[in-house]
Amino acid sequence: MATGQNELFKDKFPTEAKAVRRIFVVGVITLGIGAIMGVLQVLHRTDKLRIISSGDYYTYLTIHGVNMVIFWAILAILGTFTWAVPRSLDRSLGNPKFTCGWIRLGLIGIILAEIAMFAGFIKGDVPILGNMQADVLYTFYAPLKAHPIFYIGLALYVIASWLAGFDYFTALWDWKKDNPDERIPLQTFIAVTTMMFWQLASLGIAIEVLFFLLPWSLGIIPQVDPLLTRTLFWMTGHPIVYFWLMPAYLAWYTVLPKLSGGRLFSDPLARVVFILFLLLSSPVGFHHQYMDPGVPNGFKYVVMSNTMFLLLPSLLTAFTAVASMEHGARQRGGTGRLGWLKALPWEKPQFSAMAFAGLFFAAGGFSGMVNAALNLNYLVHNTLWVPGHFHLTVGSAVTLTMMGLIYWLFPQLTGKDLSLKGLAMVQPYLWFIGMTFMSNAMHRAGLAGVPRRTAEPTYRLFDFHAVLGNMSEIRWQLAIGGVFLFISAFAFIAVLVASVFAGSRIDAAQHDFTIPEPLSGPEDGPLILDNLKLWGAIAVVLVLLAYGVPLMSWVTDGPLQPGAIPVRP
Repeated sequence: MATGQNELFKDKFPTEAKAVRRIFVVGVITLGIGAIMGVLQVLHRTDKLRIISSGDYYTYLTIHGVNMVIFWAILAILGTFTWAVPRSLDRSLGNPKFTCGWIRLGLIGIILAEIAMFAGFIKGDVPILGNMQADVLYTFYAPLKAHPIFYIGLALYVIASWLAGFDYFTALWDWKKDNPDERIPLQTFIAVTTMMFWQLASLGIAIEVLFFLLPWSLGIIPQVDPLLTRTLFWMTGHPIVYFWLMPAYLAWYTVLPKLSGGRLFSDPLARVVFILFLLLSSPVGFHHQYMDPGVPNGFKYVVMSNTMFLLLPSLLTAFTAVASMEHGARQRGGTGRLGWLKALPWEKPQFSAMAFAGLFFAAGGFSGMVNAALNLNYLVHNTLWVPGHFHLTVGSAVTLTMMGLIYWLFPQLTGKDLSLKGLAMVQPYLWFIGMTFMSNAMHRAGLAGVPRRTAEPTYRLFDFHAVLGNMSEIRWQLAIGGVFLFISAFAFIAVLVASVFAGSRIDAAQHDFTIPEPLSGPEDGPLILDNLKLWGAIAVVLVLLAYGVPLMSWVTDGPLQPGAIPVRP
């Protein structure tokens, strides 16, 4: 039930292929913008090359963060799912105008938000629009306030993502009517469960923007309550981390086994993992608010316990991915307890990018446990440890996987082969080296108490003391890592641009882009795994239990001035 062995995705689903190409093009542009801003700020912060003003640091940091984690990561999701759903259902999404509509709406939102962010470089008021800036970081909660255009752009972007979800839901609904007794294909199952928890979790950020931040920035309401708006943000802000990771999981479960030369270890286990993410990821956003005095400590302990349960689906994924790769390696002649690793196709960027991404994700999981533990979080909160963690997860697990997946999808979406294959082969290794330097330095600097989110991480009459090494060496590692990552990002872009304009046409008959059946198929799992209505209902109940009491408490005291001091403009 998938695209035939000798038929390219672009030939079988030309409308969807065009949509995926557009989404990925915009995504890669935002990746490039984020990479430029990233290298400028890391060289400035480490004092190795200061060509920007410290006064503009937040503008650079905001553009870097928003482009990397909100635009690039979510566009990667939408591009991946817009390929995976029709491919696995073996049918078109059904309404090309609707698909085109949410893509255009999302693009308008991106342009508006980019205008507001780049306006931060303009000194003084912009005619008619006034003080136009959005130096609010990618977390953008109060008390920082952006121009209304920034919030309007983000609102349109989130609405576009909701509409994309409805596009996938409708495709599955139509498919089920024609195939009532069939199990949901795994890639569609992953896409739909992911969009279900995104629709649920993103309600927090939608309420925050539409009912508080946007009216506040327009001057309609005089003040907002930071505790309430922060809670609404983190109601979305934690599950969005798993939302970002889901296209990587889809690739690890369905594409990585093929690239390894084998088959997925277990389809039912994969379904259990995504159900657990649907149920567990949304109710635990409070663990980002351990330092907020308005949240009771007892409640924080409950949230910490629930957060630790999220290790289960991550560990199941690690086991399944490694088992699938080992199966593939042994099919390729690999032997021994670890000798099979040598049989994997490390020379192929499609594989090496995903495999390195998995390694970084495992390391990020360990640092994430420190973030989730209440007492340890106090030690690293608002230090460089935190960006070190999400550079491992989102900055590597997601980005590297998507680079490998786009390399693999490129011939299927364009009918052309990759150009600059030598550069493509070394590009994931450059990222691996760069992120190893950067994440290592960030975590160690965090343990020394070096703060995040500042252009001048020094205090008068105060020295930071590294547990291992020294601060000078840590700063050099940060700078070197940032340069390697910048070079790798633009090597990736150069390969794609060269392939678009100079890639040779491929003969579809000479390629096999099919995804092999898993060793243990969906028939080995109970039917209840496919009951998405049941899992969706349980997820809603869990969110109500987690957020209902505190939100009602703060709202009934007055939505603009409950337990915390209101923020006035």
